[in-house]
Amino acid sequence: MKEQIRRISNKLTKTRVLARSQKLRRHIPVTRKMNQSVLHEMLQKYQMVYIKPCCGSLGQGVIRVEKTAGNSLKSKNGGDHARRKRMSYRYQTGTQIHTFSDYDKAYRAIHRETQGKSYLVQKGIRLLVYKGRPFDIRVMVQRNLKGQWEATGVAGRVAHPHKVVTNGSQGGTIYPVEELLNAYTSTKTRKALIAAMKKIGVKSARQLSTAYPGLQEIGVDIALDRRLKPWILEVNTAPDPCPFTKLKDSRMIHRIVRYGKAYGRTYNLKCMKARQGVV
Repeated sequence: MKEQIRRISNKLTKTRVLARSQKLRRHIPVTRKMNQSVLHEMLQKYQMVYIKPCCGSLGQGVIRVEKTAGNSLKSKNGGDHARRKRMSYRYQTGTQIHTFSDYDKAYRAIHRETQGKSYLVQKGIRLLVYKGRPFDIRVMVQRNLKGQWEATGVAGRVAHPHKVVTNGSQGGTIYPVEELLNAYTSTKTRKALIAAMKKIGVKSARQLSTAYPGLQEIGVDIALDRRLKPWILEVNTAPDPCPFTKLKDSRMIHRIVRYGKAYGRTYNLKCMKARQGVV
């Protein structure tokens, strides 16, 4: 029997394994190990990025960084009509937003926040919103009773009103995915999109298990951009089933627990921090 893998903590390692799949690669935002020049280069290219601890969990330590154009300044050499934009940099951690007039000052502050730990920087995906709050989708994938990979649950996670992460442990609210997509899709498109996200989840599990054959379950966090393209934000190899306890439809959590029990996993289902969305 293959040894069960409980947790693969390094996000960059998981991303690199996933990116070996040509089909998955198009759903993975550009992700690199962070340093001062890499962060600057990616801000120049994408204007908004997320930086994350390479080995963090539960949304802890995630920081959104943006490059923004403010009021224009007169150019010293171009006369009255030549103007250039004043650039500023800001980042948000938790509920705190910090703004800086130049990149070096911003990076020094970010470096203090990261406390010398290893971080990655990921191209920012501007999430769809529900009642003004961004959301993403958690797809639970497990080995079923036949040992085959199966998507056993999908749940929508809406961010806390003042935070950039959607995790229930950070005050996020859990909704049925159908409710969150209702404003963006027809019934037919919605069903197809949910099926596509489940398929991405199963492909992710299969790909990771090529490097980690003892893997039994994963949680895939998927963002949808304004064109409804799915993006893999993160893969958790020790996924918390809490989002599924907050759905009125209990079939998903029952299936998750049953499959988990078959391969020796037990879950703490007392989920106090995530909130249940009111539909």
